[in-house]
Amino acid sequence: MIRFLEFLFPLRCPVCDAVLPRGQRICALCRKDLRAIKTPYCLKCGKRLCDENERLCSDCATYPHVFDRGRALFEYVPIRRSLYRLKYGNRAEYAGFYGEEMARHLGSVIRSWEPDAIVPVPLHRKRLAKRGYNQAELLAEVIGRRLGIPVQKKLVRRLKNTVPQKNLDAAGRQNNLKKAFKLSRNDVKLNSIVIIDDIYTTGSTIDAVAAVLKEAGVRSVYFVALSVGKG
Repeated sequence: MIRFLEFLFPLRCPVCDAVLPRGQRICALCRKDLRAIKTPYCLKCGKRLCDENERLCSDCATYPHVFDRGRALFEYVPIRRSLYRLKYGNRAEYAGFYGEEMARHLGSVIRSWEPDAIVPVPLHRKRLAKRGYNQAELLAEVIGRRLGIPVQKKLVRRLKNTVPQKNLDAAGRQNNLKKAFKLSRNDVKLNSIVIIDDIYTTGSTIDAVAAVLKEAGVRSVYFVALSVGKG
């Protein structure tokens, strides 16, 4: 059955979208183009640093964050077209590959935080209805299944259908996210949570989600993102 389905719906490379030979998950050339974040990286948000003597990126050194710490797997630019197709091009299947990569490379970090649950950044219901799926939720499901950590998909709700953060400056990002998120219940008996998202840039979205979690009594809030921008 699996081989028959692969014949009808062949897997595509999550980076270039080319049809893959059976049994492959990514093109060999595209695999080489993926840029994983390696040391030195910001000890707060995980962005790549140019100077190994630095501990924080310019954003984290300037602006305080609500979340405790985070990591990202890949640099954004090499996979930006892939992420666009994942989010807007109906390529939900990319999340399977990327979620596995996040669990494989960052699984030990996630486990070291001893999370009680994984929480994907939610989409507004209108955007979810239009897109058909939440890419952060798909990534979270793969990571949670691989690491054996519960995924709380409905713990946080998005109340505001916010405009894309990429079009706003720092002040605009914060205003855009004011009262954007709310917990679906009040009895949150969790000590440590890892938020999952596809892109981390300035941290405004992660901070907004972390704020409602900490207000509910969650002691530690971390994040893991598939990709990270330059801020």
